[in-house]
Amino acid sequence: MSQTNSRSRRPKSISHVDAKEAVDLATAQNYSENVFLFAPNLIGYTRVILAAVSLHFMSYHPIACTISYSVSCLLDAVDGQVARARGETSKFGAVLDMVTDRCTTSCLLCYLAIAYPTWAILFQFLIALDFSSHYMHMYSSLATGSASHKKVTSDVSRILWLYYNDPRTLFLVCAGNELFFVALYVAKWTATPVPMDFSWIWVPYFGHFMAHLTYAEAVAALTAPVCLLKNIINVVQLWKASKILVGVDLAERAEARKKMKAM
Repeated sequence: MSQTNSRSRRPKSISHVDAKEAVDLATAQNYSENVFLFAPNLIGYTRVILAAVSLHFMSYHPIACTISYSVSCLLDAVDGQVARARGETSKFGAVLDMVTDRCTTSCLLCYLAIAYPTWAILFQFLIALDFSSHYMHMYSSLATGSASHKKVTSDVSRILWLYYNDPRTLFLVCAGNELFFVALYVAKWTATPVPMDFSWIWVPYFGHFMAHLTYAEAVAALTAPVCLLKNIINVVQLWKASKILVGVDLAERAEARKKMKAM
């Protein structure tokens, strides 16, 4: 039997579809099974549009920008539930969701780098860390044959396992992180201090510090620890993904040496 025929008789793995075949399948899909038109993906497109609207208004209309940006972020918690409820989970939707998150946050951080030039290098670092950690994590998931980048076991990383497998933790950390950046944005447009007396707080200097903050600055101060936590998770994610990829490299090199010895 020829090598070509033997290959044609092997069952084809769904996770290893030929690129040309995948393009043909996507082109020929009918309306009843069109992944592009899945409800959660339509929500994803809406998020992209709202993010683009927020970018349009970002430099001159803070209310419209904040509303459109916030709604785009909140819809991130909806599309996953809709996908599971309708049985419309997809790799395209998962990647669309992740790319939208990364790009939306990065665009806001670019504006903050301009609004707070003293801290520009910090915002640039956060953009680089966010993109690199998620890219490395996604690639390491593909390299190990994981069905989703959110499928992290506790023996690989307990922190990432808690982050990705507890929906409440994932939502609160992501929401708090975005709220911190939005609060920094709004703080550039407001100057009214919080009309509350914080002198009763016995933490040294805290009451005096809070008394001079605007609403946006107060929200930023309260959500700053969440932003710190989110970026610690990004560092852990980057490090674990790097170790996984190095481990895959070592395993493949060991396998190649075995094949060379067997020849």
